[in-house]
Amino acid sequence: MRRRRRARRGAGAALVVVGVLGGLVAGVLGAGAPTGPTPPAPSGATEAGGGDGVGPADAPLDAATEPSVDGATGADGATEARSEDVASRSVRDPQLGVDGSGVLPLTLERVVEDGSGLVGREVVTDLGGVLAVVPAEVPAPGAGTVRTVRVEVEQGLPVDGETFADAVLATLNDPRGWGPVDGVTFARTGGDTDVRVVLASPATTDRLCAPLDTGGVYSCGVTGVAVLNFRRWVEGASDFGGDLELYRHYLVNHEVGHVLGHGHVGCPAPGALAPVMVQQSMSTEGCLPNGWPTL
Repeated sequence: MRRRRRARRGAGAALVVVGVLGGLVAGVLGAGAPTGPTPPAPSGATEAGGGDGVGPADAPLDAATEPSVDGATGADGATEARSEDVASRSVRDPQLGVDGSGVLPLTLERVVEDGSGLVGREVVTDLGGVLAVVPAEVPAPGAGTVRTVRVEVEQGLPVDGETFADAVLATLNDPRGWGPVDGVTFARTGGDTDVRVVLASPATTDRLCAPLDTGGVYSCGVTGVAVLNFRRWVEGASDFGGDLELYRHYLVNHEVGHVLGHGHVGCPAPGALAPVMVQQSMSTEGCLPNGWPTL
């Protein structure tokens, strides 16, 4: 009987030792395991003319930083990892890198509006004035004197540059455009050019158009440069109602018209189609709104 009790006590002690050793091994093995997700890391990359409601003047052009993406801060002061869907990501930084060995950058899908290039509609008054050229070498599609066009978009605008540039050139080379009036056709370039078309925030537009007074609201066309106010590109003008497509044709044709040497005109008669050089961003003056030089 005594031998059996001793044997039982010996077996129990062995089990306790095995349990303790197992716990120690598990603790050591678990020390190197990750304790939570790794947070995502952000990646980035004048002269005489006219405008809407302003007269000719010399306007020297100057054009400075990319927006950054900030992480969320937790209660302990550390940056927290966040799980975000596509709709919640900033359109100004469409690619976010994901930390971790061998993990490729996550490319987020953006919804780009055809005919405008918009990927968002927020109008920020001043984005600093750094302009990015939309690179291209596209020949003119029609007959006539070739005018080269370089398209530039201010950094930080929620705009797909290539789609915007395509819309600008489609407007300029439309059969209703300046071709039949001036005998011209337009080619795109990323280098030296006859015409610059710049899409800019309101404050940058004011600086590029100065001393013309665009007041954060209007656009301008000066020698060699058509500056389109992003606020107008998004909001249009009251006399066009909700027809943003027609208004955008007007804005491009009107400001490039100044670059080509055309000045402002008035409405010829109430109810008539407005000539494109009427200052329609202010008022069609009783005419019907129109975006095309060729009536």
